[in-house]
Amino acid sequence: MIKFHYGRDHLTSSIALKIARKKIAGIFHPDTQEKVIASAKAVAKIAKGGQAVYGINTGFGPLCITRISESDTRTLQENLLKSHAVGLGEPIPIEISKLMLILKIHALAQGFSGIQWETLERLAWMLDHDITPVIPMQGSVGASGDLAPLSHLALPLIGLGKVHYEGDIISAGKALHHFNVKPLALGPKEGLALINGTQFMAAFGVTVVDRLSNVLKNADITGAMMIEGLMGSIKPFSPELHELRPYTGNKHVAQTILNLLKDSEIVNSHLDCARVQDPYSLRCMPQVHGASRNAWLHLKEIIEIEINSVTDNPIVLSEDHTISGGNFHGQPIALPLDYACLAASEIGNISDRRIYLSIEGDTPGVPKLLLKETGLNSGLMIPQYTTAALASENKGLCFPSSADSIPTSLGQEDHVSMGSIGARKALQVIGNVEKILGIELFYAAQAMDYHAPLKSGKIMTAIYERVRSEIEPVTVDRVMTEDIEAAIKMVESGELIELAEAIAKKENLNFDTPWSPLFEY
Repeated sequence: MIKFHYGRDHLTSSIALKIARKKIAGIFHPDTQEKVIASAKAVAKIAKGGQAVYGINTGFGPLCITRISESDTRTLQENLLKSHAVGLGEPIPIEISKLMLILKIHALAQGFSGIQWETLERLAWMLDHDITPVIPMQGSVGASGDLAPLSHLALPLIGLGKVHYEGDIISAGKALHHFNVKPLALGPKEGLALINGTQFMAAFGVTVVDRLSNVLKNADITGAMMIEGLMGSIKPFSPELHELRPYTGNKHVAQTILNLLKDSEIVNSHLDCARVQDPYSLRCMPQVHGASRNAWLHLKEIIEIEINSVTDNPIVLSEDHTISGGNFHGQPIALPLDYACLAASEIGNISDRRIYLSIEGDTPGVPKLLLKETGLNSGLMIPQYTTAALASENKGLCFPSSADSIPTSLGQEDHVSMGSIGARKALQVIGNVEKILGIELFYAAQAMDYHAPLKSGKIMTAIYERVRSEIEPVTVDRVMTEDIEAAIKMVESGELIELAEAIAKKENLNFDTPWSPLFEY
């Protein structure tokens, strides 16, 4: 198995997800142990010294002027975890909890946090044994990072809190007892190092990078299928057009659509038709999908910086040099997460417009409501109501969380990022867009039915056939819930993307472009 060295190797969203899914093993390099131990020794000396250093021998937040004796420093750290574990709501997904562990381990392993080696090892042990902390969804304002969620992440170290284990939620104490492992005694600064940071926001950010990438690729596929179903023109995807406005995302989408539609009999059947231009939802896919791709690219770059950073406080450079700063503040990722949320919503908006366009009956051979016999039958009228509802819901969710700030900690934390809320909303919007794209896939296949015996090229034919292997054409009204759910599952799983890429490789089709690597992670 491929190995990743915490605190030493460069982490990406893809690597973090593979560690969480046990496809890559996260381990420690001997050099990392030396750095971590040296940092812990520096903190121990500071705790014994006479100089006040925030969080090591002082209280927290507005209590930073309160000195704490050396004998009370351990109690101070445990009290910190207990008092800050005030999250509410449903637990976050288990995979995101695992990502939080991975990101926290990687940050602490860089040796600037004063963490004990035993504590770092215990975090890795929890991850390796699938003892995953239960972390409530709500409670972080993204200021000192994610104080409440990270407190819940750290509680099992001292035998408190709850964990996911073997399909159940049990007490952390019970899980430790099962392995005959004792709770840890935290040293100076350890509680602060554990709960200061952006790992809640960043873990959601990693997930947004992953799922938004899947959405963008599927949107190009469903969009290309709609071009065929509605006899759209491929001229707006010409490379020479996009060289005149050379946004990376626009160029990528235009070339991808051309690759997907290569050798399509349906497209070639109307190259010389009298239609001058298509509606924007078809013609402007490179501009709209491309803009969302550019937003995704920005988020990916920001998240990659964040998950390789040290984000707790204070930073311990040596026993003589500590800095109490603001690396925990979520603003650098809060803004891009809001941007990504908007980018995802726009993919849903334009998809809904293509769905509506497909039932208008303006395409030769394609009947109104995508059904020949209507009146007695409503055809595919109503699923578009669902996409309209989802698109509208997304618009309400797009108000930027980072535009808000409510002071906390008696004014010590007088500007907060609300990045945790933005991160959660972004995933909610992406989930809605996956549903919209599933319905577009369902509609586009129905539209393509009316162009038989003409076929698409090899890639889109295979995708069409995959859809039809599970979803029969609609000829009379029926309950379509299972059809829609099957289509949504195809989108969520990414299987159509894998199918397209496999055929492109097999047929030696030019599915890659010079800028394709930018959109991998």
